[in-house]
Amino acid sequence: MTSLPLGAHVDQEDPIAEARARSADLAQFFLGDPQGWKGPVVAYEGGAAALTAAASEAGIGLYVHAPYVINVATTNNRIRIPSRKLLQQTVTAAAEIGALGVIVHGGHVLKDADLDTGFDNWRKAIDQLDMACPVLIENTAGGDNAMARHLDRIERLWAAIGDAEGGDTVGFCLDTCHFHAGGEELSSVVDRVKAITGRIDLVHANDSQDGFDSGRDRHANLGQGQISGDDLAAVVRSAGAPAIVETPGGSDGQGADVAWLRQRLA
Repeated sequence: MTSLPLGAHVDQEDPIAEARARSADLAQFFLGDPQGWKGPVVAYEGGAAALTAAASEAGIGLYVHAPYVINVATTNNRIRIPSRKLLQQTVTAAAEIGALGVIVHGGHVLKDADLDTGFDNWRKAIDQLDMACPVLIENTAGGDNAMARHLDRIERLWAAIGDAEGGDTVGFCLDTCHFHAGGEELSSVVDRVKAITGRIDLVHANDSQDGFDSGRDRHANLGQGQISGDDLAAVVRSAGAPAIVETPGGSDGQGADVAWLRQRLA
């Protein structure tokens, strides 16, 4: 049996019960609307203190996914400035519930913008961020102007944030569907990521509905999409990091995926 903690992305109202329904060790969730700009809210009955206590008693590790709207790389100030504010609010709220990390997408710059400006915007954001909870930057599936779709961009991103105060503590979240759809070979991606970042803190173990280099971010249940099951399991095993499924089907579908991973990693 694998010793790696495994979990799923669940509804935040009662992530402890949701994790138990999936026989999971971890629960990842949003603290509010993933497509909205409102600040985070802990929906668990009793608030942050009650959720922290319940997670500790149940032995469930918590991760918070930052809202999708956050894009600290952009040159559009109307997006970038609120993004910094919302990321800080999310990190602060995640720390209050004892979360193990906050996952945030790498973002992108506008079509005609200089990529270097986007990387430097990340440096500025990290430099100003009070990281009361670890921040994990996640690779993304599509976009020609994305900061974290391809490894050469991730290398430039890591060089930029490395110049920020606290930049050496920023972690990496590897999404298997995103790298597959983004055009990076999974068979060697773990070693190539570690050569750049020196670390992988979390794996999002997702199959893909679409083909290699499609640029499309559509997750499938494990073993039912376009990614080789052997490659997907090898990524989790080689990364040696906790893994979370963000797959369809609610507790049944995700519970089956957690069991699939456990069997493959045993």
